[in-house]
Amino acid sequence: MLKSITVSLLLGFMSWASPLLQADVGSYEFAEPEMAQRFVDLTTVLRCPKCQNQNLADSDSIIAKDLRGQLQMLIKTGQTDRQITDFMVQRYGEFILYDPPFNKGTLVLWLAPFGMVLLGLWALWFFGRKTTGQGAMLTPKEQQQIEQLLADNQTQHRDLKND
Repeated sequence: MLKSITVSLLLGFMSWASPLLQADVGSYEFAEPEMAQRFVDLTTVLRCPKCQNQNLADSDSIIAKDLRGQLQMLIKTGQTDRQITDFMVQRYGEFILYDPPFNKGTLVLWLAPFGMVLLGLWALWFFGRKTTGQGAMLTPKEQQQIEQLLADNQTQHRDLKND
């Protein structure tokens, strides 16, 4: 009992402290709150080049820290969000964007989910129509055997009821 309470408290503390342990976005100082908000927005939409599935705000890798410092400098020099993302894409490729643009290179990435849904719907239709058809045709001998088994079953059932 005490062990489960301790584990629950520990998990609760970890979930509460997790946002506090994320990237040190608060340590970057800006003259205006709008710049700080732009910094937060950009660090959440740019992916860490080293990490598989973390943005710059969540990553603790050295390159993510360097990129956050570079973002701070670019924002302070007055570059727009578009200029900053273009710079990052030019340097690191489209992988750095969490929301890649729709172009020839990312066509499969954007259309594959729709294709999978269509393939699934087609499979449901294709295999579903086979089960809604007529059953297998029985020979007269097989039909007679089934009727005899059903009649025997009804007789046994009636006899059990009367007992």
